[in-house]
Amino acid sequence: MKGNLVITIGRECGSSGRLIGQRLAEDLGVKCYDKELLSLAAKNSGLCEELFKTHDEKPTNSFLYSLVMDTYSMGYNTSAYMDMPINHKIFLAQFDTIKKLANEESCVIVGRCADYALADYPNTVTVFISGNEEDKIKSLMERHGLTEQKAKDLMIKTDKRRASYYNYYSSKKWGGSRSYDLCLNSSAVGLEGAVEVIKAFARCKQDFVGKR
Repeated sequence: MKGNLVITIGRECGSSGRLIGQRLAEDLGVKCYDKELLSLAAKNSGLCEELFKTHDEKPTNSFLYSLVMDTYSMGYNTSAYMDMPINHKIFLAQFDTIKKLANEESCVIVGRCADYALADYPNTVTVFISGNEEDKIKSLMERHGLTEQKAKDLMIKTDKRRASYYNYYSSKKWGGSRSYDLCLNSSAVGLEGAVEVIKAFARCKQDFVGKR
């Protein structure tokens, strides 16, 4: 199968999805884009990087989703784009940057509806990482020095925000098996095991699609 291989990682808070994405990229010899995507999108769009950090993966209900994508199809010089809320402009800038990356290089992209942005790219492997609640809470406690209750609160709040953002912009269900090529429980196989499973799946998908 020709073209760049892009693996997108959706993840529950505390599931080690970001670490899995970074390790996967290292094994494949490609770059992993997480927060780095915000800097690239800011550079490409001319918008302030701080705005991207402020609105990163946060849901919105201020405009109709259809208006956002209609504006995307018409271009950024229209009055509709100029009048659009900043959170929608930021989404579109990330949407563009994700497509640009996929056209330029093989890579791993964490979060930010990357799987939706690349829905028409046959070389994309879309993955969602979940984990058992006790393991996710323990990971957050160790990583951030939190109490068990604060770690649980962070997990719930973060997952709710990510789900709202994804469900709103992608019109799919965050974490739902029908939304991804592969759903994986990191508690069942560990970080290294998850990396190996994703690499094996990516090879199988490439082989299968290449035969069509």
